[in-house]
Amino acid sequence: MKFHFTSSNSKEAQKAKEDFVSSYSQSEPESADVIIPIGGDGILLKSLHDFNSLNKPFFGINYGSVGFLMNSANKNNLEDTINNSKSTELKPLKMIAKDDKNNSYESIAYNEVSLMRQSHQASKFEIKINDIARMNELICDGVLVSTSAGSTAYNLSAHGSILPLDSKLLALTPISAFRPRRWRGALLSDSNIIQINVLNFKERQVSVTADNIEFRNIKEVTIQSSNDKKCKILFDKNHSIEDKILNEQFEY
Repeated sequence: MKFHFTSSNSKEAQKAKEDFVSSYSQSEPESADVIIPIGGDGILLKSLHDFNSLNKPFFGINYGSVGFLMNSANKNNLEDTINNSKSTELKPLKMIAKDDKNNSYESIAYNEVSLMRQSHQASKFEIKINDIARMNELICDGVLVSTSAGSTAYNLSAHGSILPLDSKLLALTPISAFRPRRWRGALLSDSNIIQINVLNFKERQVSVTADNIEFRNIKEVTIQSSNDKKCKILFDKNHSIEDKILNEQFEY
């Protein structure tokens, strides 16, 4: 089995990469059987964007602070661990945004698409689901749409719901909502099309970020789950991602 190892910039991750390359050798991404990101969830996310077109599975090894989507580092044979791992398919979000000059931008996100105010003033959003207005005015610092994979990241910090990876749901979560103050967001089938319009885009500028790609001065964003650029994430059968998700929900 051939591996391509990539790592974050931390000393621990880079040292681990050197050790893995020494033990298993390094293959070019195109000829590798598995892409091995080493570090935290950030390096896995970057690898998904960088190598998605190669249609290779990803097996992340945690040398970061959280590494929710990563596997624990162990001394077992890497090839045996991967051969016995469980596979989960991730579908990204497809985002189409339009700015105040009617320029269009398109990107994908494996974690979330988030809209945020660019100034000290709160933003006002209209939210449509499948062309039907479900919220006429949301006053807040921002709003995000998260995949199940991203639900334990920014979404969780904004008090959004944690989603099992096989749930086929998206989390729509407000960020510091002012009105309606008690609205905590919604869980939506990933077959829905979400449109978020910035009601005051001329006076109060808003940016949109798809994972780590940002566009500014946005007036509307359309978000939907996409079958394009799907990817496979491998998890050690002895360290279940399902258990991680359950543990997160019962921590207090």
